[in-house]
Amino acid sequence: MKAIGLLLAALVALTGQSPPAGTAVRHLVYEFGYNTKVASSGNGTGTTTVSFWKAADGGLMVSGTDNWWNTARPRATNTCEVHANGTVACTERPYALSPIQLTLFPLLGRAFFKELNAAGTSSWQQIYEVKAALLPGASGVANALTTWKCTYTLHGKGPIPKAHGAISLSSTGILEQQGSRYLKASSKQSIAYDPTYKVPLVVSDTRTHLPMRSVYSNDLVELKLIKDSVHQPKT
Repeated sequence: MKAIGLLLAALVALTGQSPPAGTAVRHLVYEFGYNTKVASSGNGTGTTTVSFWKAADGGLMVSGTDNWWNTARPRATNTCEVHANGTVACTERPYALSPIQLTLFPLLGRAFFKELNAAGTSSWQQIYEVKAALLPGASGVANALTTWKCTYTLHGKGPIPKAHGAISLSSTGILEQQGSRYLKASSKQSIAYDPTYKVPLVVSDTRTHLPMRSVYSNDLVELKLIKDSVHQPKT
């Protein structure tokens, strides 16, 4: 909770505006750190820009573009459907999902945090799937299209002091590859969630590949929201 509070201290306070009507697109921009702390510059850092809108079946179509620090061009945009429970289906070529998007996209599911009570102290289990070709880190070379079953247990820790109503949560989970090689990974997350605008503000996600083969079996993804098109930062 202390780490989340320190990251939130870097966020500007956000004013209230009504979300866009109908199927208007919402845009989010996060700073990220991959195997390093989130920052505005430095090796392993960058920004990811996310746009999403309603899909025909009631889910969300989510497009994400990672722009790594000190690179001339952003990575190709990945577009996937995110179902209400957090299930991610990347059915458009190249079916890809970056490590940053693997952490973020499920948390944008419209019902992912529906079990969170008004006090922000409830606990629940969230089960969803990710169907995608995962991009291993900054190399950008996609693996084969696979399906992963993700089982997480979330615990609300209540409001974060002086964080404009944000709720602190801890989350632990297992990602299990379905079929093929049956790989696994564990995940430990700390999340600061905005229950008013229904987006994660700060996320820290440590994934450990199982079985561990070396010191490089861990991936750290940190995210911090810096822009949201439905409520603008104060100047």
